[in-house]
Amino acid sequence: MAKKKTARSARRAASTRTSRSKRGGESGAPRKRTATSAKKKRAATGASTNGKPARAARRPRALRLRESQAARKARAGRILAKLRELYPDADCALRHASAYELLVATILSAQCTDERVNMVTPNLFRMYPDAKALAAASQEDLEAAIRSTGFYRNKAKNLLGMARKVCDEFGGEIPDSMDQLLTLPGVARKTANCVLGTWFGKNVGIVVDTHVGRLAQRLGLLRTAKDDKDAVKIERDLMELFPEKDWTFLAHALIQHGRRVCAARKPKCSECVLAEDCPSAE
Repeated sequence: MAKKKTARSARRAASTRTSRSKRGGESGAPRKRTATSAKKKRAATGASTNGKPARAARRPRALRLRESQAARKARAGRILAKLRELYPDADCALRHASAYELLVATILSAQCTDERVNMVTPNLFRMYPDAKALAAASQEDLEAAIRSTGFYRNKAKNLLGMARKVCDEFGGEIPDSMDQLLTLPGVARKTANCVLGTWFGKNVGIVVDTHVGRLAQRLGLLRTAKDDKDAVKIERDLMELFPEKDWTFLAHALIQHGRRVCAARKPKCSECVLAEDCPSAE
């Protein structure tokens, strides 16, 4: 009987060693991570794979504070008052002398700094002083003139399409309504809001660029937007909190504050006058 038990025990031990060997090599050795699981872990932690930069992390979600809409609106009022004190003359940084020039400059500002656009437009406006002159330009000449703003082929195509439609349908004058502006090539709601509010003095909406989206998220002003790139809902959330008469100023002031104080990577929270009303202040 003892011999039978010993034999069974030996067979069980052998079976266990074989199973372990299949899973992890030598008996008792830890199982190796597969290349796929290792890559997934590195990607999740932001580490690089194969010497290449890791995929960008997901954008931070919009803050959801436990405050009523009335409390948020009161806090927004305090923020607006402080922005009025800090940037009383906040205005569009793009240099322009007409609705036409502002529209062209705003189209060029996509994926480009205002400083670079302001370096390009003086010569551009000498070459093409109005929509009629721009409509007659060649694609090649226009591309050469705006090349340094980036995405110059697509921008040149949009500028030519915009100018030709303005001449054909609006008598060479930039239209002053949201619906009409949105029919022009290269013009989306942000560009239309900029032209309407800055040149025509019409507070139809709020310009939402990268600075406005970032500050709205950090200040906890978003109710429905999922993150700082959800432009349509960001605009809607801000319009609910601020008086219509202040919409154009608000956008320009937030943009200035984003450039000077609340930078994307290293916000200067210790210097920020909005810190008392900012849930993200450090």
